[in-house]
Amino acid sequence: MDKCGTFEELAGSWETGFRQTGEVVSGARLLAPLDPPAVYAIGLNYHDHAVETGAPIPSYPVVFLKNIRAVTGPGQPIRVPAKLRSDEVDSEAELAIVLSRECRNLTRENAMHHVAGFTCANDVSARDWQKKRSGGQWSRAKSFDTFCPLGPWVVTPDELPDPLHLSIKGRLNGRLMQDSNTSQMIFGIRALLEFLSADTTLPAGSVILTGTPHGVGMARKPPVWLQPGDTVSVEIEGIGTLENPVVEGTE
Repeated sequence: MDKCGTFEELAGSWETGFRQTGEVVSGARLLAPLDPPAVYAIGLNYHDHAVETGAPIPSYPVVFLKNIRAVTGPGQPIRVPAKLRSDEVDSEAELAIVLSRECRNLTRENAMHHVAGFTCANDVSARDWQKKRSGGQWSRAKSFDTFCPLGPWVVTPDELPDPLHLSIKGRLNGRLMQDSNTSQMIFGIRALLEFLSADTTLPAGSVILTGTPHGVGMARKPPVWLQPGDTVSVEIEGIGTLENPVVEGTE
């Protein structure tokens, strides 16, 4: 994704929509497809992942926030934390929702009218900070810089009419680690939007990570952690592949 290419510049916004300008931009590379005002994430939202972790099936969505400055783009490095050292960094392949406009108190019937599109996400997680040093809160472990790769682009709903029946795969150095389908979600997209927006205003352009399927490094025996020099990828049917190298962080 660091390769230069030729693209057409668009005008507009998530709320008003985008239009073609006819202006060609050359020598560009893909960044994250947006700078979201908020990143919401859902834990334990796949049946197979809940089973592999030994967790009970949740009665309500498990919600946490990721720092918006954790967002990075395709081809950009994931940095292993150095100052708050982590030796248990894990990768999570996820489908992400992008909101088209500000919303509150959505219903399952109107929820999709507020979706601008979908993209691939990697909910990178420092498991030692998540499990042993967090006091039960996940945001610290999932909010380090570069811990939210997004991309390679946003696919609009008309191009992805059935987002709950998509193949989703996560790879580490080409090795297939996660291989599932979004049909495994416990709470579907409409249910998540209804829950997250209840009595809560969600800004336009917000990103919602919908959870990860089984196969994460933490659940393997022995565990498989990301190391500098690795390459991780998220591949979702109908969207594409998000790939990032792993490097050592600096203080």
